[in-house]
Order: sequence, then structure tokens, then C-alpha cells
Amino acid sequence: MQQGTTVKPVRLGLVGIGKIARDQHLPAIADDDRFVLAATASRHAQLEGIDAHHDIADMVAGRALDAVSLCTPPEGRYEQALIAIEAGLHVMLEKPPAVSLSHISELKRAARRAGVTLFATWHSREAAGVEPARAWLADREIREVRIEWREDIRRWHPGQEWILAPGGFGVFDPGINALSIATAILPHALLLQRATMDVPEGRASPLAVRMDMHCGAAPVHAHFDFLQTGPQTWTIEVDTDAGTLSLTMGGSIVQFPGEQPRTEPDREYPRLYARFAELIAAGESDVDVRPLRLAADAFTIAERRIIEPFSF
Repeated sequence: MQQGTTVKPVRLGLVGIGKIARDQHLPAIADDDRFVLAATASRHAQLEGIDAHHDIADMVAGRALDAVSLCTPPEGRYEQALIAIEAGLHVMLEKPPAVSLSHISELKRAARRAGVTLFATWHSREAAGVEPARAWLADREIREVRIEWREDIRRWHPGQEWILAPGGFGVFDPGINALSIATAILPHALLLQRATMDVPEGRASPLAVRMDMHCGAAPVHAHFDFLQTGPQTWTIEVDTDAGTLSLTMGGSIVQFPGEQPRTEPDREYPRLYARFAELIAAGESDVDVRPLRLAADAFTIAERRIIEPFSF
């Protein structure tokens, strides 16, 4: 826990108490004395000793708060965030920040009008290897990029039907993590050329996606798959004029050409909350939509291939 601060802690409301909140948000909040968890809003769960509400409107009306952190699925997040912003509260958004670019654009305008902080988070950018990779690639010639993001939907999202519904993003829910890293570390903009999506019969969102992009003159190939069992794959390889840089385990391990892999303990969510505290103190917002824009581009231009039905 951080020590030595005399600033009054931010009274935080947490919206959504699912797996990501329990695994990541709650420990990060508890370990940062710039925040105090003052209330929660959830239709299905509550935390012992914390003021509990059924929804965010009730929470905002019934408790003195400074900020909220939204850990709910992206569908409906625009309305939740707007309630908080219009109540004069700072807002932190889980990824992806909203279901559409227009929603996040309007939230950004609303936050600016209200004079509050809006923080659209991309937790994978806080993985230990991402910033060293960005710095190393800054003055390198990029020749080719390969992204493999393959994991088991039944392991990470058991029974979560919303993820394959409209606005659920499907395999882009994890795949957008890869896009958040790629847009952070590569020195030129990523532009989508073509894509394919494998969508189960009767579902709205894909289980697998392939994207062909380019970064400057360099080709970038991405493969996202939600049906990988056994070991999970979260890898980005970047071929350069100085050799190949590799990011594995979701960005937590970086390997430079000719060197041994470097790894550090996971601090993604503590770093996000530290950044949120800094933005609030500075009266600033941080809303980068590049990963969401690439996902939106894919939904627009991809060839949609209907595959066999999927059930959890």
C-alpha cells in the first residue's frame, strides 16, 4: 500500500461484481490508499461491509461518491457512464469502453462539459513488457508483425451468453487487448485491409477473426480464436531491421533479439488505478479509441462466415 499521502481518498463506487471485478479491480482498489471503496451496484452480488445498491442510478442517488469504476459488460455501459458523469463523478471504464465509437465520443464530450475525468482503460497496455517494447521499436524499421491471441471462452467466460450477443464483441473481447498493445508499441498507425469472422449459427458475435492490416509499409497479421483449449496463446512478434521482438503471455514477457526473456510480476490493474488517481488530481481525461476503431472497422468490412452452433 502506498504511504505518505495526506490527500483525502477518492470515494469510489464499483459497478458490476463479476469475475474481472473480484480478480482484478477489488485487489487493486484495496492496495491503493488514494481510493476507498464506498459503494457497489450489482443486480446479482454484493460485498460484505460495503453499501450495496441494485443499479448505478440508485447508488449515485444514495451515496456521497467522487468516482465510479464500471466493470459491467459493454452493452449498457454508455447509459451507466452518463448517469455518473451527469452526477459530477469521475468515471473509469473497463475495456472495451463502449459498444460504439459514437457512444464513447459522446461520453468524452459529456465529461468535458461536466468537468470530470473520463478514463477509457486498456489493461494489457500496463503489462510489464509493453513499455520496454514500445521504446525499443520507436526507431526501428518494422518489417512484419504477427499477432496470435487464442484462448478458451469456456474457461474465461463460463456461461456468459452476453459475450456472443449483439454488443458483446465475441472474440474481440480478448482480441482487443492485442490491438491495444499493438497500437501502443508500433510507431505507425494500424490500418485494416481485410478481415474474416467466423460467427456461430444463431449468434451475433464471432468466435474467430483474422485481420490483415499494415503499419506503414509493413504487413500485420492477427488471428483471434476463442476455442483454444490447453495452453493459451497471447503473443505478438515484430520483425525489424534489428531482429525480432517478441511479447508473450499477454505482454508480460518481452524478449529482444539475442537476449533472454524479461518478465516482471503482474501489475496491470494497480497501474490503471494509479493512472486514474493521477488523471483525477490533474483534472484530465484519457480516452484512446484506436483499438475500438480497429474492431469496429473489422465488423464493417469483414467477410462473415457462419459456422456450426456454439453452446457453453
